[in-house]
Amino acid sequence: MKVNSYYPVICVLDVHRAAEFYQTHLGFKPIFQNDWYIHLQHPDNQSVNLAFVDCNHDSIPKSHRKPAQGTLLNFELDNIDALYKNCRQQKLDILLELRDEPWGQRHFILTDNAGIMIDIIKLIQPSPEYQQQYQ
Repeated sequence: MKVNSYYPVICVLDVHRAAEFYQTHLGFKPIFQNDWYIHLQHPDNQSVNLAFVDCNHDSIPKSHRKPAQGTLLNFELDNIDALYKNCRQQKLDILLELRDEPWGQRHFILTDNAGIMIDIIKLIQPSPEYQQQYQ
């Protein structure tokens, strides 16, 4: 199987409000939008895409017409300290403060305005215990 593209499409109640968060705070730009679906792309890397669909739209099976829950989006960046400082200044909802983890991540977790968790990560050297687990 050849995969040509991959991106998450997140079911939300308000696609415009959800997309605005990622445009304002993470620099995404819309490449398609209408009243029930918005597709975003990051201008620094065209392979980084994220989309939102109205959870009550007819394209969603009736059995699953509800906002997404329990979702964690990971974004790996080079410099997260400046973004962390900016998120704190803007009083965004930070769930996990900036810290270094032994498995090789410096990260913090915040939540967007739709309740989706966002893990902002910089890869760092893992501890010797975790280093041997990488393949």
